Amino acid sequence: MANNSYSGVKNSMMEANHNGEFNCTLKDLRSLMELRGAEAITKIEESYRDIQGLCNRLKTSPVDGLSGQPGDIEKRITVFGQNLIPPKKPKTFLQLVWEALQDVTLIILEVAAIISLGLSFYKPPDAERENCGNAAGGVEDENESEAGWIEGAAILLSVICVVLVTAFNDWSKEKQFRGLQSRIEQEQKFTVVRGGQVIQIPVAEIVVGDVAQIKYGDLLPADGILIQGNDLKIDESSLTGESDHVKKTLEKDPMLLSGTHVMEGSGKMLVTAVGVNSQTGIIFTLLGGGEDDDDDEEEKKKEKEEKKKQRKNKKQDGSVENRKKAKAQDGAAMEMQPLNSDEGAEAEEKKKANLPKKEKSVLQGKLTKLAVQIGKAGLVMSAITVIILVVRFVIDTFWVQNLPWIKDCTPVYIQFFVKFFIIGVTVLVVAVPEGLPLAVTISLAYSVKKMMNDNNLVRHLDACETMGNATAICSDKTGTLTMNRMTVVQAYVAEKHYKKVPEPENIPSSTLDMLILGIAVNCAYTTKIMPPEKEGGLPNQVGNKTECALLGFAIDLKRDYQAIRSEVPEEKLFKVYTFNSVRKSMSTVLKMADGSYRMFSKGASEILLKKCYKILTANGEPKVFRPRDRDDMVKKVIEPMASEGLRTICLAYRDFPTSDGEPDWDNENDILTGLTCICVVGIEDPVRPEVPDAISKCQHAGITVRMVTGDNINTARAIATKCGILQPGDDFLCLEGKEFNRRIRNEKGEIEQERIDKIWPKLRVLARSSPTDKHTLVKGIIDSTVAEQRQVVAVTGDGTNDGPALKKADVGFA
Repeated sequence: MANNSYSGVKNSMMEANHNGEFNCTLKDLRSLMELRGAEAITKIEESYRDIQGLCNRLKTSPVDGLSGQPGDIEKRITVFGQNLIPPKKPKTFLQLVWEALQDVTLIILEVAAIISLGLSFYKPPDAERENCGNAAGGVEDENESEAGWIEGAAILLSVICVVLVTAFNDWSKEKQFRGLQSRIEQEQKFTVVRGGQVIQIPVAEIVVGDVAQIKYGDLLPADGILIQGNDLKIDESSLTGESDHVKKTLEKDPMLLSGTHVMEGSGKMLVTAVGVNSQTGIIFTLLGGGEDDDDDEEEKKKEKEEKKKQRKNKKQDGSVENRKKAKAQDGAAMEMQPLNSDEGAEAEEKKKANLPKKEKSVLQGKLTKLAVQIGKAGLVMSAITVIILVVRFVIDTFWVQNLPWIKDCTPVYIQFFVKFFIIGVTVLVVAVPEGLPLAVTISLAYSVKKMMNDNNLVRHLDACETMGNATAICSDKTGTLTMNRMTVVQAYVAEKHYKKVPEPENIPSSTLDMLILGIAVNCAYTTKIMPPEKEGGLPNQVGNKTECALLGFAIDLKRDYQAIRSEVPEEKLFKVYTFNSVRKSMSTVLKMADGSYRMFSKGASEILLKKCYKILTANGEPKVFRPRDRDDMVKKVIEPMASEGLRTICLAYRDFPTSDGEPDWDNENDILTGLTCICVVGIEDPVRPEVPDAISKCQHAGITVRMVTGDNINTARAIATKCGILQPGDDFLCLEGKEFNRRIRNEKGEIEQERIDKIWPKLRVLARSSPTDKHTLVKGIIDSTVAEQRQVVAVTGDGTNDGPALKKADVGFA
């Protein structure tokens, strides 16, 4: 009771303090974030009236965000915590030594060395040896006996060398990766609004009350509530296990959770929980990610003792629960309420059961198999040797020499048998190649060191060996083979194809106004062009690189897109159909002053042009755009652009007059049709200068390089030719994702390995591919039995869409 009353007083004091500061406690916010859907909306309405009310309580603005004053930020960190989850305690050097000792080869050597060392110090009792016969094998002379320990000691020394080299290498790698992790955490930034300005800050500096801008591809760094959203869909599978994407709206479910991915759309959220108080933080704390293992053990022991006392004396029932509650309520409730010991033990067992077994590399597998085989062969040979020596001794002593068994000779006979056993152990020790693990470890450690000099961080030693075995590389295009710095270099506008960015005077003013307005509002507001960091440098592209190219195009046309965005803030956009892999386009709807609507669309030209019924002419007027005109444009504009390796994007618009009534915005097929084409642009993403030479080296080493990209097939083919993936005269395949799926699936829609085996040997380019297509190709090559040896596949990529393939591959470069 004393504990309860004390923590209760302390808690109430803190609540009073919080109420004075923010009129909202950490406990309130945590209980709010545990709710979903209608329950959460009801709670917000009951407790805060609406989102604006919650913003007022947290002293923030949904439009301008926090002031950004250091004092205010510091206060929020003190009250609501920092956006950091303490890392799990690293393995100690001794733990790494113990792990290294688990190697099968080393275990055989250790046992043999200890037996050999122990027997080398065995001294038999003196006896009258003359009457015991001249036994075969004899007893070693005195000098040999004194030096007998050297063999066992030498084996142990070699084992110690292997273990220390392996453990030290793992320890130094762990240290490097922790340093890299902290650097990544410092460099990882997120977009927030502070003082009315959109700025990027390190994720660790996000505090409760911040207004964060979220967009497609983001991993949410904190819990929050949606303030404004455009077609927002979240993948919550990392927390809930549900694979379906969850649609987030202000009316139905505005709760956003840390650790979840934005799969579609964009929006703004009010941050309500950070660090260990966020949903990801709570799970990490329960799993022990942010706790000291030793403290955990002590806690468990204490709880077990409490349980024993409870069984003895039932009057103390509930004391553990009270203590837990007191602990949970104490302070600002920063610590999580622990699971009771039974649940904890159950969870621990489940966790252990679900842990995947660590897969061994090809070389590790072969070495282990070889060690076991040699060990077995050595064991058989040593056993045969011992049996032969014993039989020979018995025959020679008791049959040939015809000596009786004399009691006094027993110690001498035992000494002979021990000597035979040592000979057997020696055979076993000689048979096992103790230098093999050391040689392999040192060579792989050298490879890691060499790769670090080339700015490649290798997490697992065996990755070097797997890389050396690679027979196929599946590479992403954007950002991996190319520089991921996109610029508009060609345009078809006002019925004319410009091979470079046109002068604004050459474009009708009405068309130019429409084009700039469409680019400004129909690119994510989180995407922007910033001034160069160094004088004379290139402008800094922030956000989606394709959209950056379009904003750069607007700047090249001497227009200010930011002025339009200030005039039409994101809150005023009527509806946004964000880009996804199904739509292959993005559309934004504006409500005009007369009550009508105008929608701007942008997307892959071959897809969007099919939905265009009109096109703007040289005088800025729309004219009918027939299928025949579209085919002409594809042949004369789009294919020539694509053959030069340019990505083609179509920009279009559509008006919805008031006379037609309110459109059904949920019926996308009706909305995204009847467009008027404004222009088609060709965007260049230059090939990295070092790529052609690297691909040439791979090909000379017998490694097949394949490009797997989401781009247009003509663009992909042109870039593959520039890189050297496609060589003139080669017999190769270039397929689109749809065609690839059609060829590998049977009538029931199931993937067949035999069908994949007919395609992958000749496949060099897979265009318009989804993340699933990439994964299917990698899995198909790995599982194939067409080649004599199993293919070892490496995957290189830098995007979220490469994740499944990177995970499936034998080795991933990210």
